[in-house]
Amino acid sequence: MTSIGGVEMVDWNLAVATATRLVRPGPEVSRDEARAVVAELRRHAKSSEEHVRGFTRMAVPGGPASDTPVLVVDRAGWIRANVAGFRQILSPLLGKMQDRRGGLPGGAVLGAVGGKVTGVELGMLLSFLASRVLGQYETFAPASRDLPAGTAGGGRLLLVAPNIVHVERELDVAPHDFRLWVSLHEETHRTQFTAVPWLRDHIESEIQAFLGETDVDPATLLERIREAVQSLGGGRPDGEEAAERGASPSIIELVQTPAQREILARLTAVMSLLEGHADYVMDGVGPDVVPSVAEIREKFQKRRASGAGRLDQALRKLLGLDAKLRQYRDGERFVRAVVDQVGMDGFNRVWTSPNTLPTKSEISKPAEWVARVHRKAES
Repeated sequence: MTSIGGVEMVDWNLAVATATRLVRPGPEVSRDEARAVVAELRRHAKSSEEHVRGFTRMAVPGGPASDTPVLVVDRAGWIRANVAGFRQILSPLLGKMQDRRGGLPGGAVLGAVGGKVTGVELGMLLSFLASRVLGQYETFAPASRDLPAGTAGGGRLLLVAPNIVHVERELDVAPHDFRLWVSLHEETHRTQFTAVPWLRDHIESEIQAFLGETDVDPATLLERIREAVQSLGGGRPDGEEAAERGASPSIIELVQTPAQREILARLTAVMSLLEGHADYVMDGVGPDVVPSVAEIREKFQKRRASGAGRLDQALRKLLGLDAKLRQYRDGERFVRAVVDQVGMDGFNRVWTSPNTLPTKSEISKPAEWVARVHRKAES
């Protein structure tokens, strides 16, 4: 990443140090229990490959042993992996901002101070998320000594052991079943990206287009943030789009340009598809291999919807995490409706090319996607 006098826009090491210092400790387990959990999660991740690929009928080039490692990590490991991912995907934008700042008087000093402030802020955010994520397929994952990743652009699958143990205890569900259920969801994401070679590049190009539209003028950005804060505090109307939703937007939504909103609409549709597909698959496979899947789903849905408390709900709203919850729900409904209408093979046409991905409108109206993709293919 470009820097001035060795100073980067974000102090990434400080972000890791801050997050690992602030993150809450995991559940109490003995050393033998921890080893047993890690071993079981690795077994489930391996067995999930066959279950998921058999159910989805998605072929992975090179066979079941795909080019993406499975890593069972603790909360600190999840933090390090995500900082590395952020650093890679944000590099072009931060380099652009660094160049802009370098032309300003005192730019190097501002960069040093700003980098540490941003590092602390990122660390605080990651400390909040690190105790909540059960698993994650890292699409943009640079390899390191401690965190291997697939070669030739492959990612890695993370299973966060302390969080899985915490939730299974909180829900009072069968540990074996819950761990396999979570593994099925994350394995579906790995299958999506390994079976659809163009998907990673497509999403990366959309993200870079979104970041490329970011206005890096400090005065303009400051004004947008000020407006965002006023809106969240009730100081100004939230806009027509928010009014239609009946809720105030997140800060992420408020600082967007019109072009970014269009890109985000496409990204939202893709993420809804991916998350909904994973939920559909984990529940579809579940009855054959997870005896208590119905109980797990019911309890997990209640937990997912309610949040841990008022502070948790406020942070989820501020960070736009409520939108992710809608993606699970809306995407699963889309997948279920399409499979019911045209079968699994008919649904799998969604992976043909970027042109066959559903639009944001089609996610809520699956019949429109079926009409567009299947009628065009049959004509």
